[in-house]
Amino acid sequence: MSASRGEFTSRFGFILAAAGSAVGLGNIWGFPTQTAGNGGAAFVLVYLILAFFLAYPAFMAELVIGRHGQANAVTSLRKISNNSTQRIFAFIVGFGGIVCAALILSFYGIIAGWMMSYAVEPVTRVVGLTAVGDWVISQSLARNLLFVSIFMFMTVSIIRFGVEQGIEKWSKRLMPALIIILLSLIGYVMTLEGASEGLQAYLLPDFSRVLDPNLLVSALGQAFFSLSLGTSVMIIYGSYISRKENLVTLGAQVTLIDVSIAFLAGLLIIPAMYVAQASGVTIFGEDGSLVSGPGLVFSVLPALFDGMGSMGVLFSFAFFVLMSVAALTSSISMLEGPVSYVVENHGVERKKATTLIGIFILMLSCIIVFNLGTLLDFVATLSTEYGQPIIGMLCCIFVGWIWHRNNLLSELQSGYEGVEHSLFWKIWPWYTKLVCPLCIGLVFFNSL
Repeated sequence: MSASRGEFTSRFGFILAAAGSAVGLGNIWGFPTQTAGNGGAAFVLVYLILAFFLAYPAFMAELVIGRHGQANAVTSLRKISNNSTQRIFAFIVGFGGIVCAALILSFYGIIAGWMMSYAVEPVTRVVGLTAVGDWVISQSLARNLLFVSIFMFMTVSIIRFGVEQGIEKWSKRLMPALIIILLSLIGYVMTLEGASEGLQAYLLPDFSRVLDPNLLVSALGQAFFSLSLGTSVMIIYGSYISRKENLVTLGAQVTLIDVSIAFLAGLLIIPAMYVAQASGVTIFGEDGSLVSGPGLVFSVLPALFDGMGSMGVLFSFAFFVLMSVAALTSSISMLEGPVSYVVENHGVERKKATTLIGIFILMLSCIIVFNLGTLLDFVATLSTEYGQPIIGMLCCIFVGWIWHRNNLLSELQSGYEGVEHSLFWKIWPWYTKLVCPLCIGLVFFNSL
């Protein structure tokens, strides 16, 4: 690998960076909201099944493509292509993932900005700036533009420093902080009235709902979104992994961390909803549907924190700092995909490329802010429920049908010499070739 590209300096650094990419608002904001709106424990059960049986194999496909190619998504896919038609297909898939990452970041930055504004609000209350506190949590055009700009500035600042001093360095700092804050909040919420009822809703599934088509497509989209699949992110992260590392165990560890933190987030948010409900906050409608929808975090939890007195200020600050940290660990990975493509394929200097792409994505965010009611949900649905699973499926097709089996085995043997004798190798190649594309396709077309 060219030294100029950079490389993760340790296994621990890659695990935290990849887990940081996977662990974001999709886990801590999206997963509990999807759970609450799709049958509670039934959604959790389906999500866990799809995460390990469809998302993990696709995750491994992207990692292997990246490490073999040692380049951005487009170039890595072209390196395993065998003819001009396949190279065109490689460009479509690779560049499609880059576009998908940019679209996700464009709406993601807006929501992350909201999280940051809610983290600022308790601080303004403490110092007596009540009017400022009211403004930062108001749904105003100026507030949205300000905070999405601040968040994108933070994301760009980290990516400008590259792999070791940017992505890896900050992932090592942010991820442990995220886990500590999350566990502390769970411990407190479990002591409150109503938490036990929330635990039952979260852990005891209604099996009659597990085959609901809407639940299936939502769970699949959530699994792919939370693992950053179909966005070129894991291909580029895979390209930064040393050939001495065992990709099979690395992929399993990242998937396990991602799913575990999503599960922990549910242990916080779902019981907190029922705690808030016990305090008189309306959570569900008469038909059992979720009242707040995607705005759940901004309605339920502030109400919960308000009822906690002086401790509520501290916990409100801690929770929304947690959300902001989770957002940042993901956003840096989403920006890295487009940046790596421009740097490597067009020879643009990294800091310049990062700044220009960051400004372009910020402009997309501003367009969404000016049309929030129509564009936010549209861009989110287009990129996460459709774009990511389709591109993830196409990556599986690349590994299963285009990449020669012996070359694929040779790549996996770097760091795992006995992989051909493992259970993983006996299952994963044909599973990725046949089962994953078929199942992802069936779930997707069923949703149409």
